Amino acid sequence: MKSGGLWKEVIRYDCAHDYVHKDCYNIKGRCRKVNLYLDYEDALTLADDDINEHWELYREKFLKGDFP
Repeated sequence: MKSGGLWKEVIRYDCAHDYVHKDCYNIKGRCRKVNLYLDYEDALTLADDDINEHWELYREKFLKGDFP
C-alpha cells in the first residue's frame, strides 16, 4: 500500500527459502514470518482467499503500527 508517498509491503505470501510462508510487515518495515506448512497449490488458494477477506483489517493494523 502507499504510505507517506512510498509503496510499502503489508502482507506477502512467499515460497522462497524452500518453504511456504507469509511475511507480515509493520509500517516501520519490520517483518514477521509465519510458516504455513502447506504445499504450493494450497498456499496460493489460502493467499488469495486471505487477502480478499482480510485486506481492510490488515491495512488498519499496518497503519496503526501493528503487524497484520
